Amino acid sequence: MLGQSPAFSGFSVDDVDKAAEFYRDLLGLTVSVDNGMLTLRLGTGASVLVYPKGADHTPASFTVLNFPVRDIDSTVATLTERGVVFERYPSMAEATDEAGVVRGAGGPPIAWFTDPAGNVLSVLEDSSVPA
Repeated sequence: MLGQSPAFSGFSVDDVDKAAEFYRDLLGLTVSVDNGMLTLRLGTGASVLVYPKGADHTPASFTVLNFPVRDIDSTVATLTERGVVFERYPSMAEATDEAGVVRGAGGPPIAWFTDPAGNVLSVLEDSSVPA
C-alpha cells in the first residue's frame, strides 16, 4: 500500500533558526524553510523534516541521522575545527580514541555528536562513499 510513497523521516528541535544554522553552516547540508519547519536535503536525494517543539522538545536519545563518510578522521577533524563536540560514552571508553572516534566495537569507525537541540547524530566510515 505505501511501498511507492516518498516517505521521509523527521525529528523535533527547540529552535528552528539555530538548527538551520547548524545544519547549513556547520554540516554543509542544503536547508530550506517552509511553514516554520526545516527540510534537510541529503546527498542521496532524500529529505528529513525538522519541526519545532519549543519548550516541549525532548532530544532524541538515539541516533536520528547517520552520515556515512569516506574518511572519518578527516571529517571528525574538520567538524571539530568548526566547533562540533564529539560524545564520549562511558560504555565505549576503551574503544574511543582521543578525537572521539569509536573503533573496533563491532561496527565501522563511528563518532557521535549532537545538534543544538541535543539530538544525536553520527558520522561513520564507509569506503563506498565517493571521495
